[in-house]
Amino acid sequence: MVVLSLQVVQFRPSPPQQFPLRSHRPSKGNIIRCGIAEPSGEPAPLGQKTKYNDGFFERAFMTLFARKMEKFAAPAKAGTETKKNRWWDHDYESFVEVSKRVMQGRSRVQQRQVVREVLLSMLPPGAPAQFKKLFPPTKWAAEFNAALTVPFFQWLVGPSEVVEVEVDGVKQQSGVLIKKCRYLENSGCVGMCVNMCKFPTQDFFTNEFGLPLTMIPNFEDMSCEMVYGQVPPPFEEDPVSKQPCYADICSISNPSSSVCPKLQA
Repeated sequence: MVVLSLQVVQFRPSPPQQFPLRSHRPSKGNIIRCGIAEPSGEPAPLGQKTKYNDGFFERAFMTLFARKMEKFAAPAKAGTETKKNRWWDHDYESFVEVSKRVMQGRSRVQQRQVVREVLLSMLPPGAPAQFKKLFPPTKWAAEFNAALTVPFFQWLVGPSEVVEVEVDGVKQQSGVLIKKCRYLENSGCVGMCVNMCKFPTQDFFTNEFGLPLTMIPNFEDMSCEMVYGQVPPPFEEDPVSKQPCYADICSISNPSSSVCPKLQA
C-alpha cells in the first residue's frame, strides 16, 4: 500500500468532499470485499481461515513483496522452495512463509529494519520527500490516505472500510477498520503482526513520509484500526508490547511465556 500510495505523488489531487461525521462508524460505499470466497462475503468467524479468490493483481503484489523479502530471508527448507519464473507463482501462504523466514535470527528491531529497507527499495528516488510536499500532516492528507488504503491495502490485510475517528479532539474520516486481518489470520503470530507489519508501517508513514499513523490491532477478533494523523506511542508504552502468543495456532509460540517471545528479543 505504501508503494501504491505513491502513484499519487505525480500530481496534486483536489481535496475530496467531506464525509458526514459519525462516531466510529463506517463510511457507506467505502468498503471493498477483496475477492472473499466465503458464501457470506464476509471474513470467516474467528478460529476459521477465510477463503479468498486472489486474481492476477493480488498475486502479482504477493510475488513482488515476497521476492523483495526473500533477499533477507533464511534459506527455505528442502522441498518448500517456491517457483520464481513467473509473476504469479507466489500465493498468500508462500508470502507469509517468506515473512516467517525473515524473522529467523533477527531481533524485533532488526525485523522492522528489514521491512523498512524492502519498502524503500520499491520507491523511486526522492519519493519520501515528494510525499511530504504533497501530503503535509493535515486533516485532509490523513483522510485522503485513509481512502487510498481501502482499495490498495486489500490484497495484504483483507476487507476494510473508512471509519470516523477522533484525533487531538477533532473528528475526521481518517480511520481504516480492517475487519479481520489476513496477515494475522494466516500467520497466527503476534510477533509477525507487531514486528513485520504494525511498527514498520507506523514508522514508515510517521518518519519517512511525515504523516503520523497509529495501528491498533485487536487480538481478540483479529481486526485492526489504522488511524492516520495520530502519532503512535513508543513500543514500551504500546499495549501490544505485553501481548501473549496465540498458543493454539502459532507454530513458534511459547505457551509458558506471558509475553510473545518475538516481542522481547
